[in-house]
Amino acid sequence: MDLGNKTRTLLSTPLIQNSEKKKWGQNLEAIGELKVQMRLAGPLVVVSFLQYSFQMISVMFVGHLGELSLSGASMATSFAGVTGFGLMLGMASALETFCGQAYGAKQYHMLGMHMQRAMLVLVLISIPIAVLWIYTEHIFVVIGQDKDISSQAGLYSRWLIPSIVPYGLLQCQFRFLQAQNNVSPLMISTGITSFVHVSACWSLVFRFGLGCKGAALANSISYWVNVLILALYIRFSSACKKTWTGFSKEGTENLFGFLSLGVPSALMVCLEFWSYEFLVLMSGFLPNPKLETSMMSISLNLISVFFRIPFGFASAVSTRVSNELGAGKPQAARLAVHVAIFLAASEGLLVNLSAVAVKGVWGYLYTGDEEVVTYLSSVMPILAVSNFMDGMQAVLSGTARGCGWQKMGALVNLGAYYLVGLPCAVLLTFFFGFGGKGLWMGIICGSGLQALLLLSINLCMNWERQAEKAMDRVDSSSIPSTDIVY
Repeated sequence: MDLGNKTRTLLSTPLIQNSEKKKWGQNLEAIGELKVQMRLAGPLVVVSFLQYSFQMISVMFVGHLGELSLSGASMATSFAGVTGFGLMLGMASALETFCGQAYGAKQYHMLGMHMQRAMLVLVLISIPIAVLWIYTEHIFVVIGQDKDISSQAGLYSRWLIPSIVPYGLLQCQFRFLQAQNNVSPLMISTGITSFVHVSACWSLVFRFGLGCKGAALANSISYWVNVLILALYIRFSSACKKTWTGFSKEGTENLFGFLSLGVPSALMVCLEFWSYEFLVLMSGFLPNPKLETSMMSISLNLISVFFRIPFGFASAVSTRVSNELGAGKPQAARLAVHVAIFLAASEGLLVNLSAVAVKGVWGYLYTGDEEVVTYLSSVMPILAVSNFMDGMQAVLSGTARGCGWQKMGALVNLGAYYLVGLPCAVLLTFFFGFGGKGLWMGIICGSGLQALLLLSINLCMNWERQAEKAMDRVDSSSIPSTDIVY
């Protein structure tokens, strides 16, 4: 009997050891993936913060010119984000799929081709955007805004027009380098440009006396400086020797192939972006519109700042997923998603619990009005929940871009925000009397559903099939490197 027990023990020992070795190996892989994503996400978070600060800095300088100028610049900035910058950002995000998967498949020369196509498309799209911005004043007057504020907003929008093209080119350069896991140049160039932007704003607004026109024009100067720095880096750096081989006629072909992902990518961003702008509009119909719109504007600004961190995580996981799928490594892509979700959840809990702990402080960063500060303090717990859900869906949306299923992502956003989120916001605010809190509670329903749907899709995803699709996408868009001309 004892001999039999010993025999069974000896026979089972290797199986246990193998199981432990397998688990240990999986843990090491997860830790390695965590390190890779942190190295990517760190600079991308910094870049996200700095890029977001450009428009804020311009509006801050305009704020010293008077209340009317500030109101006009704020409205124009919001309008420009909804109708132009958000569209450009979303469409350029298609490069996270094309460039990321091509890099993973070692089709290095295709990264330059994809970037050229995206640049050409965005330059063409800038034309109707510019025309729309010319009529900003008339649009605001038609929808019932104050004529003086509309006039200032129209002036600011017209002087923002020169920034459309460089902004689009910059987003393409960002994705081109991001797909190669080469993010340090992005952080350095954006840091340099931030100092240029502050100097440009001060010089144009005060030294040359251009006022709000100068603040708007400073954006164009800063974006072009950033574009030039990155263009020189891409052209002369040995890191881009294989991925940028010069301009070619193939870079102007198959534009509809780019649009097949570019349009749904833009819809993914814009559908979500627009839903939050609707909250501000609806707050103006509440009994105390001045208090409600002040609270809503500050709240949106706060969550936009907080969102920079998960946005960096989302860009990192998009890169990791697209690289691994392009390389034909579906399980590595799956692991990258799991690690990214862990990062987003950990960061979301830490940041939002900290924000709630000092909820009475945030209002004083924007105003000295005690009523607004108190109201914002009462809303902060709801904002924290909203921001947590936004962080989770941001990472899951990054996964969507990495896989190339932006069409499904756009449908999810449409259903989550426009069939659930906004209707719930209207019901909770105007029918159940929750006021401004109801607006946020409603949008939480939308973002929560969005995160749940995207998570369900990820859990049910056939990663082997996604890898096959990625390799098919790379093959269908590839051209022989010998066809390139300078």
